Amino acid sequence: QVQLVESGGGLVQAGDSRRLSCAASGGTFSSRAMGWFRQSPGKEREFVAGIIDSTGNTAYADSVKGRFTIYRVNADNTVYVQMNSLKPEDTAIYYCAATSNWTTFENFRLIATQPGSYDYWGQGTQVTVSS
Repeated sequence: QVQLVESGGGLVQAGDSRRLSCAASGGTFSSRAMGWFRQSPGKEREFVAGIIDSTGNTAYADSVKGRFTIYRVNADNTVYVQMNSLKPEDTAIYYCAATSNWTTFENFRLIATQPGSYDYWGQGTQVTVSS
């Protein structure tokens, strides 16, 4: 059983940076594609970023492209998202997710944005961006 634990959330001001971490345990971390999603009140859970390995194969939502960077350190079983130039609309609960349901990066890009593509989820960490 894979367990995912997010950390790093908090209250920040617009324009600030924040790094979220997701520590994984159980299973083979390096073989799983990882994703970050977020959900704000009254909205559906939305894809933020995804990564399949440590070689730069990443995918981003248009709303965060150029501001957020996802990366992973397989030796530490951890995936991160570095969030820069935060905006009030980035306020949400951020969730980490893992999936083994991918074959190639092209395949992952097709499925990465769908929450149903992921097998495991963390409990989430709140990020609040004040204006």
